[in-house]
Amino acid sequence: MLKLIMGLKGSGKTKLFIELVNAALEEENGDIVCIEKGKRLTYDIPHDVRLVETEDYGISGFDFLKGFISGLRAGNYDITHIFIDSVLRLIGEKIGSEAENFFDWCEAFGEREGLRFTMMVSADTSEATERIRKYL
Repeated sequence: MLKLIMGLKGSGKTKLFIELVNAALEEENGDIVCIEKGKRLTYDIPHDVRLVETEDYGISGFDFLKGFISGLRAGNYDITHIFIDSVLRLIGEKIGSEAENFFDWCEAFGEREGLRFTMMVSADTSEATERIRKYL
């Protein structure tokens, strides 16, 4: 399952994202991972959530991110939920077919592996294509 939180700056995305991380920690019986660029969520995310800072790993591009997510899962089958903060900003991409393909891959990978994904996208919802809208 994939859920996207999409909106412009100041629309409340980060507050909702943090609330969803906390809810997952309370409701799910597995490990929670939060991937971010920079360390802006360090004090907002509970210490029980594995916070991964992408600059430590040189993550760039959707293919690299897919491999990184696959590696996280291969190393820990107890992960039940992966949160990604500002996924497009994280790898320097814009909404387009590559983003659509990545979101579809996450949905399929999550179904196959029993993982949930929640991602934040900093863009106006009017930019969402039909393929992306199904995840909002």
